[in-house]
Amino acid sequence: MKETDREAVATAVQRVAGMLQRPDQLDKVEQYRRREARKKASVEARLKAAIQSQLDGVRTGLSQLHNALNDVKDIQRSLADVSKDWRQSINTIESLKDVKDAVVRHSQLAAAVENLKNIFSVPEIVRETQDLIEQGALLQAHRKLMDLECSRDGLMYEQYRMDSGNTRDMTLIHSYFGSTQGLSDELAKQLWMVLQRSLVTVRRDPTLLVSVVRIIEREEKIDRRILDRKKQTSFVPPGRPKNWKEKMFIILDRTVTTRIEGTQADTRESDKMWLVRHLEIIRKYVLDDLIIAKNLMVQCFPPHYEIFKNLLSMYHQALSTRMQELASEDLEANEIVSLLTWVLNTYTSGEMMGNMELAPEVDVSTLEPLLSADVVSELLDTYMSTLTSNIIAWLRKALETDKKDWIKETEPEADQDGYYQTTLPAIVFQMFEQNLQVAAQISEDLKTKVLVLCLQQMNSFLSRYKEEAQSYKEEHLRNRQHPHCYVQYMIAIINNCQTFKESIVSLKRKYLKSDMEEGVSLSQPSMDGILDAIAKAGCSSLLEEVFLDLEQHLSELMTRKWLLGSNAVDIICVTVEDYFSDFAKIKKPYRKRMTAEAQRRVVLEYLRAVMQKRISFRNAEERKEGAERMVQEASQLRLLFRKLASGFGEDADGHCDTIVAIAEVIKLTDPSLLYLEVSTLVSKYPDIRDEHIGALLAMRGDTNRDMKQTIIETLEQGPTQANPNYVPIFKEIVVPSLNVAKLLK
Repeated sequence: MKETDREAVATAVQRVAGMLQRPDQLDKVEQYRRREARKKASVEARLKAAIQSQLDGVRTGLSQLHNALNDVKDIQRSLADVSKDWRQSINTIESLKDVKDAVVRHSQLAAAVENLKNIFSVPEIVRETQDLIEQGALLQAHRKLMDLECSRDGLMYEQYRMDSGNTRDMTLIHSYFGSTQGLSDELAKQLWMVLQRSLVTVRRDPTLLVSVVRIIEREEKIDRRILDRKKQTSFVPPGRPKNWKEKMFIILDRTVTTRIEGTQADTRESDKMWLVRHLEIIRKYVLDDLIIAKNLMVQCFPPHYEIFKNLLSMYHQALSTRMQELASEDLEANEIVSLLTWVLNTYTSGEMMGNMELAPEVDVSTLEPLLSADVVSELLDTYMSTLTSNIIAWLRKALETDKKDWIKETEPEADQDGYYQTTLPAIVFQMFEQNLQVAAQISEDLKTKVLVLCLQQMNSFLSRYKEEAQSYKEEHLRNRQHPHCYVQYMIAIINNCQTFKESIVSLKRKYLKSDMEEGVSLSQPSMDGILDAIAKAGCSSLLEEVFLDLEQHLSELMTRKWLLGSNAVDIICVTVEDYFSDFAKIKKPYRKRMTAEAQRRVVLEYLRAVMQKRISFRNAEERKEGAERMVQEASQLRLLFRKLASGFGEDADGHCDTIVAIAEVIKLTDPSLLYLEVSTLVSKYPDIRDEHIGALLAMRGDTNRDMKQTIIETLEQGPTQANPNYVPIFKEIVVPSLNVAKLLK
C-alpha cells in the first residue's frame, strides 16, 4: 500500500506541476482543486458501484452452489433406495420365469389358433390363387397370396422366437407352405408381362397397369416392414425382400433395349438405305413412346417412381449403346454421314428429343452425347479418308468421260449464252455441292474440312486436266483431220476454265464463313494460275491451228508474187475471220486476249516477212507500189481486228500501225532523209535492233553498205526514250544471216 501511495503522490505532483507552469495559473488553483475533487468523487462512485456488483454476483453464486449440494444429497438418497429395491426384487423375477415361458407358449398358440383356419385352407387358397392368376385377376390373386405369406411368416416368426435353433419345425412349416413361393413367382411373371407391354397396355387398359403398380407398391411396403423387424429380431421370412420395384425397372430397361434393337428391318445387302430406314424407325418409335409415357404412364405410377425420368434415361442409354454398336461396324461414307447427322442433329432437334410435346420434362441441353467425342472423331476421320478416295475416283471418272466426248463427231453443247461447254464442270461441282450439303448437316467444322478437301483435290485434278488437254492438242497435231471437232472441243475446254473459276468462287462464298475465308483462299491463286495456263495453252493451240492454215499465205508476203498482185492478205483475213466465227463461242475474258494475241501474231508474221529479205525493190516505183500495198494491207488487217474486237473496248490499231511505219521508211524517195525516217521509227519502237534496220534498208535496194553503216552508227549515238506502255514486238523477230538471205533471193 505504501508503494501505491508513493506512486499516487508522484502522479499527483506531476499533474500539479503540469497545471502550474506559468505564474498566471496560480490564480486558477481553486478552480483546479474543485475540478479534481469532482473527478475524484466520480471515480469513487464508479468504484463503489463495481464492487457492489461483484459482491451481488458472489452472493448469488454461493446460493446456487448451496442448492446444488442439497440436490446431490437428495439424488444420492434416491439411488440408495433404488439399489435396495433392486436387490430385493431379484428373487421375485427368477420366480416368474415359468410365467414368462407360459406367456410365450400362449402367444404361439394364439398365433396358431389365429391362423388355424388359413392353415387348414392352404391347399384351397393355393388353387384359388392359381385360378385368379390365370384369369388375370391380379389384385385378388395378390390379396390371397398375401394371406398365405402372412400365415406362413407369422407361424415361422413365433417358432423362431420360441426356439430359433429348431430347424425341424421351421422346415416343416416352410414345406407345408411350399406352394406359396411358386405362386409368387407365377404372379411376378404376369406382372413382368404386363410391364413389357406397358406402352400398349396404358392405352388399351390402364387399369391393369395401375393394378400391377399397386401390387408392386404393396410388396415394397411389406419388404420395408420386414427389414425394419429384422433389425430387432434378425428374422427374415423366406423369399424376402422381393425387391419387385427394382426388378420392375430392370424389366422396363430390358424392354426398351429390345425395342431399340428390334427396329432394324433390313441389311446393307437387301437395301442400300438400310441405316437411314433403321434410324428413322428408331426416331419415330422413341418419340411416340416418350410422348405416351409423358401423357399417360405418369398417371399410373406414384410420383416418387419418377417413371418418365427413368424411362427417358433408359431410352437414352439404349440409344447410346445402339449407336456405339453401329459406329463399330464397317460403315460406308454415306452411312457414316447418316449416323453422325442423326446423332449430332436429329436426336436433339424438334423431330425427336426437342419436340414440343416432350417439353419441359425433356431439356436437350442436359442430355449426354450419344457417342463420345473420340468415337465421333474416329468416324469423321474414316469419313474424310473414304471421301478423299471417292472424290479422287469420281474426278478421274469424270475426266475420262469428258475425254471420250472430245473425240465425238458432233459439236459440244452450248450454254444459254451460246458458249461451247462440256458437262465436266457441272458434274464436278454438283459432286462437290452434294458432299458439302451432306457435311453441313453434320457440323460447320466438317463442312469446312470437306470444302478444303474439295479445293485440294480440285488443284490436283486441274493439273491432270492440263496434261490431258496438252495430250489432246499433241494428238491432233499428229493428224489434223482427227478429231473432227477439235476446234469446238478445245473452245469448250477453254470455256470450262472460266466456269471452273466462277464455280470455285461461288462454292467458297456459299460454304465458307468470311472469318475463315483467308486461310482457305490460299489455294485460289494456284488454281487460277493453272486454269489460266490451261486456257492460255488452249488459245495458243487454236491460234496455231489458224497459223498452220495461214503458213502458205504468210510465206507469199514480201515476195515478187506479192508485189505483182497476190491476194495473200485477203485470204489471211478471210481465214482469220472464219476461224473467229467459231472462236465467238469462247467466253469473253479469253476471247478478248485471244483476239489481241491473233492481231499481234499476224502483224508479227508480216514484219517477219519484211525482215527476212525476201524481196529487194529495184527502183522507186517498186518501193512506192510496195509501200502502198503495205499500207492498204495494214488497213485491211485493222478493219478485221476492229471487227473482231468490237465489244471489248480495246484499241485494235496499235500493232497494225507498225506496218504503216515500216511502209513509210520504204516509201521514202529521198535517200538523204532516210536517217530522219529511221530515227522516227526507232523512237516509236525502241526494241528495234541494228539487224532490223539493216534488213529494212536492204529491202529498199537503194542504199549501199557505207550508208547503212552510217545510219546505224548515228542512231546508236542518240539515246531513245521508251514509252512506258510500249509492248515490244521487234525483239521476237530474228533476222536471218547473210547466207540465208542470199538463198532466199
